[in-house]
Amino acid sequence: MMEKENRKLSKSSHLPLYQQVVVYIKNKIISGEWPIGSKLPTQREFAKLFGVNRSTVVTALEELKAEGLIEGKMGASTKVVNNTWTLLANTAPPDWNKFVKTGFYKPNQSIVQEINKAESDLNIIQLGKGELSSELFSVENLHTVMHRCINRIDSLGYEVPKGLLPLRQELSKYLSTIGITCSPDSILIVSGALQALQLISVGLLRQGSTILLEEPSYLYSLHIFQSAGMKFSSLSVDNQGLIPSDIATKKQRNQSIIYTIPSFHNPTGIVMSEKRRKDLLQVCEKENLPIIEDDVYRELWIDTAPPLPLKAKDRHGQVLYIGSFSKTLSPGLRVGWLVGPEPVINRLADIKMQIDYGSSSLSQWAVAEWLSSGLYAQHLRAVRGNLTIRLHTMLEALEKYLQGIATWNIPKGGFFIWVKILPAIPMQKLFETALDEGVLFYPGSIYSSACTQYLRLSYSYASLSDIKQGIYRISQIVKKLM
Repeated sequence: MMEKENRKLSKSSHLPLYQQVVVYIKNKIISGEWPIGSKLPTQREFAKLFGVNRSTVVTALEELKAEGLIEGKMGASTKVVNNTWTLLANTAPPDWNKFVKTGFYKPNQSIVQEINKAESDLNIIQLGKGELSSELFSVENLHTVMHRCINRIDSLGYEVPKGLLPLRQELSKYLSTIGITCSPDSILIVSGALQALQLISVGLLRQGSTILLEEPSYLYSLHIFQSAGMKFSSLSVDNQGLIPSDIATKKQRNQSIIYTIPSFHNPTGIVMSEKRRKDLLQVCEKENLPIIEDDVYRELWIDTAPPLPLKAKDRHGQVLYIGSFSKTLSPGLRVGWLVGPEPVINRLADIKMQIDYGSSSLSQWAVAEWLSSGLYAQHLRAVRGNLTIRLHTMLEALEKYLQGIATWNIPKGGFFIWVKILPAIPMQKLFETALDEGVLFYPGSIYSSACTQYLRLSYSYASLSDIKQGIYRISQIVKKLM
């Protein structure tokens, strides 16, 4: 409920520090931003927000309890129980907490919510973010693209359900370079890969369906399919990717579908081998299982491009292929795509129109220009060169500071290094302490309950100096916890 914001208190104020905290919290309650039933941030979060010690926060909370605005017991959460006007009112206000709890969409894991808040803190070394650093985005190219767009655009009205035709035409050409034959009619423009997954969950699958997927997997950190009443069934993975022999035994009698990230898998970084891709397609054809191929990282290779997508070998319309410009260009554009059989694309396009009436026209025109001008291909070459430097920097830091107390993979592309901490230390404590000391990483447990000793480190976002400093701080915390 509390964003990461700068709320440092004034030592020159006539009010003591604890009273300034009281005023802040009271204003939140009185204004209705924190309605009755709301759970307050922890003492640790308050102390960090205001830049004070916990005793100051405790004094403020005790005063608010005495006024009857909040209540809470030692070791339990503190909640808003009244506000100044409801103390005088004859009728109780609506209990928004009940509404919040009854929504069908499941909330993020609490640790994922904490990560999402910390990602906006400019004072934290970001070793978790799955996006490119702003240093890798060419403002000069953006100016060029937008200038050309202005000369082409005669309207910014709603687009057709499947998305801007010039963009789908350019995507059709681009996809042909990686072996995928598809017409613009079989492409749906979406607001990022996440929207593609959500559309699939509500538009193609029924409640009780089973999603077969690698474990660990990025999908475990989300609740897109679970919120739609579906369940997961894990498939084993080795250094060549998903193991197809598990599929026949894991397939359920109810509707099933496979989800896979074959190129630079998130979080492990594994690239599915060409033979394994062939085997996977054969098994799925035999079992009559459709596949969701999430291929958002494939262009982020270091030395060698990954094998062609599963979709390139799909001869029966079995694969739904997801791509995005969020990882390769900019997440702020909110432009991705989904390729599939036309009846599927038509169905999901209709649902998308009901949800948002189409993705941003301006972003679609911009991406179409990036593709047609050749600037996107040029940009990808620059990105790969920069990612190579960042990867080597992180690997050197890991060797220097974590050698002997951790093991890790050496990815051939993507954003992530999958690290296993060898000592049996409390990983939640490692996460919290690192965050307190200004370093954010993603715990492996959000991708699989079996990966409690792992962390996912990203080398794509932080500066080179921050990468080194972040790894050093993590190593010092690990040694203290051993």
